[in-house]
Amino acid sequence: MIQSSTQPGASLTPAQIARVRQQAEDFEGVFLNTLTKELFSSIKTDESVMGGGFGEETWRSMQAEQLAANMAQNGGLGIAEQLLPDLLAMQEAANNQNTILPGAYK
Repeated sequence: MIQSSTQPGASLTPAQIARVRQQAEDFEGVFLNTLTKELFSSIKTDESVMGGGFGEETWRSMQAEQLAANMAQNGGLGIAEQLLPDLLAMQEAANNQNTILPGAYK
C-alpha cells in the first residue's frame, strides 16, 4: 500500500483545491443566507422606518443575500474552513478511485 501525504488534498492540483475551497465557501454562503433571512424575517416591517410592504420585503431578501455572500467571502463563521479538509480528502479519494491501472479493467 502506498502512503500518501497526511495532509488532505496533497495530490490535488491547485485548480481542484481552488474549486473545492469555492464550493465550501458557497455552502457557507447558503447557510448564512438562510440564517440572515430568518433574522430579517423576525423584524416587523410595518413598524420600521421604511414603512413595510412588498417592496421592503423584496429589498430585505436581497440585502440578506448580499450580506451572507459578503460574510462567507470574508471568513464567515468558519464553516468553510472546517469542511475544507474533509472535502479535499473526498476529492482526493474520488480522483484515486477513477485512476485506472495499466492492464486493469473497470
